[in-house]
Amino acid sequence: MTLQLRIPAFEKAHVLVVGDVMLDRYWHGPTSRISPEAPVPVVHVNHVEDRPGGAGNVALNIAALGAGARLIAVTGKDDAAKSLTSSLNAAGVACDFIGTEDSPTIIKLRVMSRHQQLIRLDFEEGFASLDADELLEHFTVALPHASVVVLSDYNKGCLQDHQALINAAKVQGISVLADPKGSDFSKYKGATLLTPNLTEFEAVVGACETEEVLVSRGLALLEELELQALLITRGENGMTLLRAGQSEMHFPARAREVFDVTGAGDTVISVLAASLAAGESLPISTALSNIAASIVVKKLGTAAISAPELRRAVSKDMGSERGVMTREQLKVVLEDSRQHGEKIVMTNGCFDILHAGHVTYLEQAKAQGDRLILAINDDDSVKRLKGEGRPINPVDRRMAVLAGLSAVDWVVPFGEDTPHNLLNMFKPDVLVKGGDYTIDEVVGAEVVESYGGEVKVLSLVDSCSTTAIVEKIREDS
Repeated sequence: MTLQLRIPAFEKAHVLVVGDVMLDRYWHGPTSRISPEAPVPVVHVNHVEDRPGGAGNVALNIAALGAGARLIAVTGKDDAAKSLTSSLNAAGVACDFIGTEDSPTIIKLRVMSRHQQLIRLDFEEGFASLDADELLEHFTVALPHASVVVLSDYNKGCLQDHQALINAAKVQGISVLADPKGSDFSKYKGATLLTPNLTEFEAVVGACETEEVLVSRGLALLEELELQALLITRGENGMTLLRAGQSEMHFPARAREVFDVTGAGDTVISVLAASLAAGESLPISTALSNIAASIVVKKLGTAAISAPELRRAVSKDMGSERGVMTREQLKVVLEDSRQHGEKIVMTNGCFDILHAGHVTYLEQAKAQGDRLILAINDDDSVKRLKGEGRPINPVDRRMAVLAGLSAVDWVVPFGEDTPHNLLNMFKPDVLVKGGDYTIDEVVGAEVVESYGGEVKVLSLVDSCSTTAIVEKIREDS
């Protein structure tokens, strides 16, 4: 089964995250000597960086995609909690923190040098004294505003009564995704979906020597816990999605280089939750989360994936970085291109028989920006423009040849007599035309100039003309 991936309407999604939040703190600095006191490197710390970790990283990833994110968690009443609140709010996450005097905010301190982690120091006491009813009250108030709930469980004490949260969400018909911890998964009974990694999964069901054993035990666990789905993340072996009554789906690992797996599980459940909340199917949401995981493992430490990053990766995956496009496909690709600050150039024409003049012209057109759209008249419009007997080559062949030129990024057909509709739809930064025109004579110039774009006229190569080539062939024949 081939999935046609697309970027969901994340702006319509609203996700409620509940779980263990922590502050990931990084001390960066060079190392040039060994301590005289012990055989350890001396790090000269010259940069301190704070990032939200745990449930905070999940919420941050959701917000980075453009979805609405609210985070309910427990912290101390300290500077670490203030740092978390400040950075999460700045990223668009609504924080609902329950502060306690009894325990400090959890901090994971990593000492880094030359992009390597030398040591990690954990500062945590847990939140065993937390009143679970107080957390449930906060959850109940926020629940009606969410379409998906994520339980981000790190066994730090925030989530004490999982069933109360799951049942409250189920009553309102809201899906619950859980990133489980520990060897007892019964506390997640009734959730919509669990996302254990292979180690966590095998700690519950036992070692799975074969694919068949993994699937059969996964389906048994699915039934036992009354889940709708189970997504097992398997490192270099990708992911396996299991659903009752349906064939398993395997998603291969996509990362060729793995730099740091920190936070990869957070990324998976974040993209899953945001995609489902935006109305996507579970298979498509899983495929998107698999692509997102391949991006995050190439980064250092916990890191959020932005919608433009995911869109570009999806475009690569679907082979839509270059080539022949429909109008709707091109609109999506152009949005990503503009997110990356690329200058869009467009030209149009019949391009019936490709010759040296065309190639030179298209190279000159591409030089006016970063990406070139080539709009091609379809067969009926060529006939109207050029007369009977044209085109020589049908539109699909013309597009295939033109898409193979290095100067051309995207080829799109059109059947109108003018490119006005395409210009209004794509709004290129530069409209290019070749020949002896003045700018005022270029068809569509007024459209481009109306929104602040440029119109440029380039010279054509002398003695190169499709019409002349056709006439010579007819004379010779």
